[in-house]
Amino acid sequence: MASKLSPVHRADTMSLHETESGYVSGSGSDSTFPEIYFTKPHLAFLNRQLQFLEPQDILRWCITSLPGLFQTTAFGLTGLVTLDMLSKMKIPRPQMVDLIFLDTLHHFQETLALVDRVRSRYPLVNIHVYKPEGTETTEEFTRKHGERLWETNDELYDWVAKVEPAQRAYRELQVAAVLTGRRRSQGGKRGDLDVIEVDEAGLIKVNPLANWSFQDVQNYVKLNDVPYNELLDRSYKSVGDWHSTEPIKPGEDERAGRWKGQQKTECGIHNPRSKFAQYLREQEMKKQEEALQKALDGLQVA
Repeated sequence: MASKLSPVHRADTMSLHETESGYVSGSGSDSTFPEIYFTKPHLAFLNRQLQFLEPQDILRWCITSLPGLFQTTAFGLTGLVTLDMLSKMKIPRPQMVDLIFLDTLHHFQETLALVDRVRSRYPLVNIHVYKPEGTETTEEFTRKHGERLWETNDELYDWVAKVEPAQRAYRELQVAAVLTGRRRSQGGKRGDLDVIEVDEAGLIKVNPLANWSFQDVQNYVKLNDVPYNELLDRSYKSVGDWHSTEPIKPGEDERAGRWKGQQKTECGIHNPRSKFAQYLREQEMKKQEEALQKALDGLQVA
């Protein structure tokens, strides 16, 4: 089955020259572009080739090959290295890779301070910030969803704080491909990570540093004076929301401090979208059943 990359440009007619020649040049404003497909053999071929390239070469391939390219980041160490590499490529404005930051309203203050330092260090980069729908502050989030939602309903928290804002960003920004900060050395589900993936909805996900270790990333940060989260100097290695992130002990896996004591290893945006679609259907059915039961109870009272 072919994997689809949604077209960024769309029109209903071709120019007379293109109609006569049978080719679409891409230079005309009214050109019709076919959708781009990655067949499974093509995707496998790309991964075989890309896995031998340095991250900078993978990034160059992405910039020249993938329309609608953005970087999704929570300003972890790998994402910051990717950002720094891109900044050194002197990419012209139309091809610059904008950032998408999902502000869950539950980040550490150190993370938010890092965002300001990133803006100062890389002034040409646009950062698109997306928050949970209908909320701007932690207090508003609590009023809308209740206290400690991540404990009372973890899947709902992932949906409202991360998955829905991500999908809204992809839709509003016309995102067709994203750069992520995932690496194989992070373990868990990431242990067999490919450089390039396609999710259920056709979104291209590229992991340019998939082959790097934490030490490789750390060495690059030090050598290039890349700004990083101050929490990393306090035994943290992977930083997410304050309520689900802890420092790690020597010898523990890099992401051992995330959701400690739980089976969970991913925050939601890298889980299959069908999982959340099923969850939403179950929630809707539950609401309908409760409404029906309430109506029946009312009839019995009457």
